[in-house]
Amino acid sequence: MEWPPVTSTSSVPVTTAHAFRTEYVETPRLDILLKASPSRVLGIVRHDRKPRGSADCPVVCLDLPQFNGPPLAEIWTSTQPVTYYQAEDIHCALNDEVLFGALHVEEHAGTQLDTVTYNAYRRLLVQARALGYPHLLRMWNYFPHINRESDGLERYRRFCAGRYQALAEGLSGFPRTLPAGTAIGTLSGPLNIHFLAARLPGTHVENPRQVRAYEYPSVYGPRSPSFARATLRPSVSGANLLIAGTASVIGHISAHIGEPHNQTLEILHNLNALIAQAEWRHEITRGQWSRQALFKMYVRHPEHVSVIRNVLQSRLPSHAQVLYLQGEMCRRELLLEIEGVLGQESCIDVNRTVSQHPGRLHEPMVSQHESDRFKRA
Repeated sequence: MEWPPVTSTSSVPVTTAHAFRTEYVETPRLDILLKASPSRVLGIVRHDRKPRGSADCPVVCLDLPQFNGPPLAEIWTSTQPVTYYQAEDIHCALNDEVLFGALHVEEHAGTQLDTVTYNAYRRLLVQARALGYPHLLRMWNYFPHINRESDGLERYRRFCAGRYQALAEGLSGFPRTLPAGTAIGTLSGPLNIHFLAARLPGTHVENPRQVRAYEYPSVYGPRSPSFARATLRPSVSGANLLIAGTASVIGHISAHIGEPHNQTLEILHNLNALIAQAEWRHEITRGQWSRQALFKMYVRHPEHVSVIRNVLQSRLPSHAQVLYLQGEMCRRELLLEIEGVLGQESCIDVNRTVSQHPGRLHEPMVSQHESDRFKRA
């Protein structure tokens, strides 16, 4: 089915205030935006190695080459006044509802990634709680050589062990309060972590087609990955759905090994299931995700980009922005991964003409064979 648009011009936003919003902008426009609204920017995520210029807000620089279009940066803004704070090497932007924080940690010889990760997560948990934002909504983690072995253990699995230990010790309600998360391998750089935390909790959403990541069997490492599949944050201005890194995984098993086209289709199945789960639990219809739809696609091999783009262009909503980046996934056999942010405007619909029927991403039919395979997984 189509992703249905809002069809009534008489639907009026309840409020234009928002705690956060994100968009992709061409990097030359960043300085203009920062000068125009110096106290409304929560954070900037760039996809290059070195920052250009200066900013009061947190700036994250990732060595993830971009495939499509002019260079784009991801900018997080708020209509609320923003305050900046820095301590323990964590750079934070705060408003009345949320905190956007960033830190990067160099890996020194003789110190393993699990130790580096543990210390970084402990610091950010302490700082977020001390500033009054104890509820994690979304985590992003980036570091090089994600699939390389280090003293007999893959670096991603070392990262998972350090993250698990810190969150198990420091996150209230663990593991049911785990936020949506992404972990991607960069071409170079330190361990980069940025995150969104809040004064009030969000609702963490799981995908019925997948095993909860924190319940993965031990075959995937000594400690399971510690994240939820998505986090829904309702507010008076409308809900935001923060979608974690989503790959071609059914149950807990990687699907369609060596097939970028089919891995892309499987990702769309997972996105549909995840979004539908959030909508069902919170009485949201697919047509209400009209405020924003941003997706970030990480691709392991450049030669697969055109195949992946061709699949997505005809299946994602027409108003979606999609950024294609070169990165490495947490499993060697996974060729791509997608994450996203959906925004829903809270509106009073005078004529009740907004579609009430939940739509779907354009999605291929699921064969009986595939359905059976999912049940067995």
